[in-house]
Amino acid sequence: MKHVWFVLALLVCLPVSAQDFEVGIGRVNITPDKPIRLSGYAARNKPSVGVLQEIWAKTLAIRDKEGHRIVIITTDLIGFDHDFSQNLFNEAKKRFGLNREEILLTCSHTHSGPVVGGNLRTMYKLTEEEAATIDEYAKQLHEKLLTAIDQALQDMQPAVLRVGHGQAGFAINRRELRGDNVVLGVNPTGPMDHDVPVLTVSTPNGKLRAILFGYACHNTTIGGTTGEDFYKIHGDYAGVAQAELEQALPGVTAMFTILCGADQNPNPRGAVDYVVQHGKSLAAAVQQVIQGPMEEVKGPIRAAVAEAELEFAPHTREMFQEELEKALAAKDIYREGRARRMLELYDKGQPMRSLALPLQVVRFDKSLTILAIGGETCVEYALRCKREYPHENLVVIGYANEVMCYIPSKHVLLGGGYEPVSSMIYYGMPGPFAENVEEVIMASIHKLLERVGLQPTGTHTAAN
Repeated sequence: MKHVWFVLALLVCLPVSAQDFEVGIGRVNITPDKPIRLSGYAARNKPSVGVLQEIWAKTLAIRDKEGHRIVIITTDLIGFDHDFSQNLFNEAKKRFGLNREEILLTCSHTHSGPVVGGNLRTMYKLTEEEAATIDEYAKQLHEKLLTAIDQALQDMQPAVLRVGHGQAGFAINRRELRGDNVVLGVNPTGPMDHDVPVLTVSTPNGKLRAILFGYACHNTTIGGTTGEDFYKIHGDYAGVAQAELEQALPGVTAMFTILCGADQNPNPRGAVDYVVQHGKSLAAAVQQVIQGPMEEVKGPIRAAVAEAELEFAPHTREMFQEELEKALAAKDIYREGRARRMLELYDKGQPMRSLALPLQVVRFDKSLTILAIGGETCVEYALRCKREYPHENLVVIGYANEVMCYIPSKHVLLGGGYEPVSSMIYYGMPGPFAENVEEVIMASIHKLLERVGLQPTGTHTAAN
């Protein structure tokens, strides 16, 4: 009998990794139920005309032994504006007691999904009916995301988390130098990040329940076409990859988030056949990771949020008055819209001089750190963070929580072109950021990561 009690006591004292976490999963279909304007391409001039693939919101609620929580939301959408995100966070606090740092809102950045709230809304000349449809969809989406959160919180079960990394090679730097100008093209020698981080959720007996994975590439394979597919709802390569995994692994929920892919494009692109090709390629990379050795993720969970205040390059009211006159003469509705908005702010005595960039970190003991940056984040931020924290299993997500404009590195900013300059017209921003943008962001990231016990131990090469 003494021997039996000794064995039982030993079993109690041994660490049981399955008890590190409880995890719940939720999912809701967020495919619009009527034609709606699609986001991402200014060339579209009418609502959607069908659905090639349904789009989804999925949630992963994780709780450690100490009761710390994180709810990760993935969506097959282009991104969220500030008001939508804040309303969601506030309501999640009221309904579920979730603090701001306990929710991470991500997207796939598909350009074949609906306009969401105010995100990129100034890109389009909407009829009253079209605007009303977008507003109605945003209200429905708000409730659906809360439903998905509730599903996950009600589904909490003992779980084992594991992390691994693979590779997918279809992303390519799109900032091509032609003459003296940087254009959207193909730059095989530019900075890229082909990492495919994979987080798995399994039951204590090893049954796979969910996969969260990411990739640093614009979700724009269907770009460059004016055919009927250009107006159909689709999750693009990220939607295909999730569907492929769920078909191959029945009962498993596959979740995708875009990483820092603002200046990266799928290559080749322009046809649905390429969407399938890239989606299957990414799914195969994920499959290879989960079939190999993966590192077990440990608790506790530590999370924090912060903001980096980014300055715009100096501007004056006269600059925008001149832009308005030129835009009217050229019948450029996009520059006209931006100029009118800036003049209105000047007339109110509230010229836009800076914006707040949301940052978030979720660290699982010393086994995994997720750093989430708002906006369309260029790849050099992920590469620099990995250099500066070389001993950390670091995953850097872009487009997180709020997408207000492109977030260029100093190298991208000085190079000019679409991401740092032209895109700001469509986002309704006053112009490019000041040249200190990268250092301001990195200083804020350093302070944020210090709050979860991380110090930079590597080096970086500053852009000139």
